Amino acid sequence: MVNPDDVLAFWLDEVGAKGWYGGGKALDDKVRDRFGDIWAVARDGGLSLWLTNARSALAYIILTDQFPRNMFRDDGQAFSTDSVALAAAKTAIARGWDMRVDPPDRQFFYMPLMHSESLCDQDRCVRLFLTRMSGAGTNLLHARAHREVIRQFGRFPYRNEALSRKTRAGEQAFMDDGGYGAILRTLQAA
Repeated sequence: MVNPDDVLAFWLDEVGAKGWYGGGKALDDKVRDRFGDIWAVARDGGLSLWLTNARSALAYIILTDQFPRNMFRDDGQAFSTDSVALAAAKTAIARGWDMRVDPPDRQFFYMPLMHSESLCDQDRCVRLFLTRMSGAGTNLLHARAHREVIRQFGRFPYRNEALSRKTRAGEQAFMDDGGYGAILRTLQAA
């Protein structure tokens, strides 16, 4: 069975910072093949022992927040374990476990907040990047951009199709006008 060290070695060392946000079919397939079964165990409520210390909680959060975005790209399942990742992240942060992990790995404690469709979570994410990661450069920019989308729409419109949600008034125009990328460029220019 896959253990927390396997997840961390793969994501933090093998994939590393250059591969975390690049995606692509090869990485998606590798994540699915190596971690699909253990992700399903977490989805079904297993792996509670992974939530007993900083490093294994980090592995759990990566498994339930980052990996499904690779395994199920453009599919609603990509977001199916967001709630458990968010709960684990909030608990870990409350226990100060995020501060036991060095940057840049620490960012993964905050990503479930960035992926949340709650403005409170978005505000907290921005604060955490500012206070616990010294701004963390592009991560802070992305946190602010995610928060702006939630401020405007209360959800991420670019998830609508994958989640079979009806696109609301204004959302289609937002996406047609560049969506997230347009917000990102506006924040960069500010």
